[in-house]
Parts: sequence; structure tokens; C-alpha cells
Amino acid sequence: MYKPFIITALLLGALAVLLGAFGAHGLKAYANEQILSTYEAAVKYQFFHVFALALTSFLYKEFPIKGVLLAGKIFIIGICLFSGSLYLLTLLSISGNTQFKWIGAITPIGGLLLIAGWVLLAVTVSRYKR
Repeated sequence: MYKPFIITALLLGALAVLLGAFGAHGLKAYANEQILSTYEAAVKYQFFHVFALALTSFLYKEFPIKGVLLAGKIFIIGICLFSGSLYLLTLLSISGNTQFKWIGAITPIGGLLLIAGWVLLAVTVSRYKR
């Protein structure tokens, strides 16, 4: 187990539950369906990738190589960029601020990083020789 990843996964998991509860109860009064859908996608992908990060932590015990550590770091950055940009877009949409719509261009970069994390894990584990 790689302790920094497991701690980060646990904290990001708690944050996902907190943000999900806020979205389900506090955000509905301020947001339309499209904004809520964007917000829910952010929470969902954050929560999915909390498990990916936890898995990476445990895989490191069995496959203690740089590729596994790199995949975990990529998951963390991907979560921040993908979900973070969607949270920010939600906040900006609710506040009526339209001058920062370009932040939406960050979301696919985060998504590509999340995909890259999965692919890197697969390649790294498949090439591992004891």
C-alpha cells in the first residue's frame, strides 16, 4: 500500500460525499437541470476515481514501480482538472458569470488524464516482471 495515495483517496472520497450532498440538497434552489447535471458528473467522476486511486495504492504493494506511482499522480491531477473545472463552471453559471466559460476547455484535459491513468496502470502491471 502507498499511504499518501490512500490518504488522498479517503479525503477526496469524503469531499465527494460532502459535495454530492450539497448538490442534492443545497444546490437545487439555485441551479437548473443542465447545471445540476454538470455538477453531478463532477461528483460522480470524482467518486469513481477515488476508487481508482485507492486501487493504485494497493497495486503499488504488489507492483512497486514508478509507473504505478505515476498513474496515481495522474489520477489526482485528472480529478482536480476534470471535476474541479466542472465545480467551477457550476459556481460561475449560478453566479451569472459568463466571462470564464473557457474553463470548460480544461475538463477534457482532466478526462484524458483519467483515461491515461487507467491505461498506464494496465500497461505497467502487464509489463511487470518479478
